[in-house]
Amino acid sequence: MARKDVLLAMLVVVAWGLNFVVIKVGLHAMPPLMLAGLRFVLVAFPALLFVARPKIPLSLLLGYGLTISFGQFAFLFCAIKFGMPAGLASLVLQAQAFFTIVLGAGVFGERLQAKQLVGITLAILGVLVLIESSLTGQHVPMVGFILTLAGAFSWACGNIFNKKIMQHTSRPAVMSLVVWSALIPIVPFMLASLVVDGPAAILQSLVSIDVTTLLSLVYLAFVATIIGYGIWGSLLGRYETWRVAPLSLLVPVVGMASAALLLGETLSVWQLLGALLVMAGLYINVFGFRLRRAVQAG
Repeated sequence: MARKDVLLAMLVVVAWGLNFVVIKVGLHAMPPLMLAGLRFVLVAFPALLFVARPKIPLSLLLGYGLTISFGQFAFLFCAIKFGMPAGLASLVLQAQAFFTIVLGAGVFGERLQAKQLVGITLAILGVLVLIESSLTGQHVPMVGFILTLAGAFSWACGNIFNKKIMQHTSRPAVMSLVVWSALIPIVPFMLASLVVDGPAAILQSLVSIDVTTLLSLVYLAFVATIIGYGIWGSLLGRYETWRVAPLSLLVPVVGMASAALLLGETLSVWQLLGALLVMAGLYINVFGFRLRRAVQAG
């Protein structure tokens, strides 16, 4: 990759890593489902006036939007609201990689390789360690942990829809998919917030919205979503997947580092062990067992 493109990729990684801190900040003054819904309102409008609708079946667009946009972020935002540490959420959400592998085997008949089985095993061990630390009261509420895993599973389901979309069109427009799929979760988010939070809480959060919450929404919609996915999609279109995709492994590193620096979050010894096991599983899933391949990919 050209140096400027490596820099662009790293900027996206940092933006996505900081995303979890921004979510936690935004949730201080707004219910999670409403915050997520407004995020997608800003992603969709006015961008859809300038971006053509993707040439894919409506069923695939609906499936993609309801899983990767609504399901993933409904669970993630609620998890952080219920006390899931932002840094740890950035890591646990990466379980989507392993859910995707298992779903891919079931839906498309893809064969699991040895490195994937080892990676999944290590990640499961890491998750079990994190669950144990949660059960022993080490500042990770179980409900937040389970919701984050549910968000990861929703993301994985979205990846399956994304693969079906890729099979349907030879040159999918990433920005078109991002913008138009953002329409899908808006109504579900608003209805869910109305049921869960009630009209009084929604009205209060909108009337008393402050600059910090507005900046959080702008960051989530434009920086993390439109700019982030736009740059990432452009890089994937110009380089081989193996050159670009592994860089996303740095997202939870940035997420945990920024949460520690900006929010004062810390990990216990057991939580750190669980995090390292999950990271090791992700690493082996991408690079296998040879360090040389990882060096070449960098």
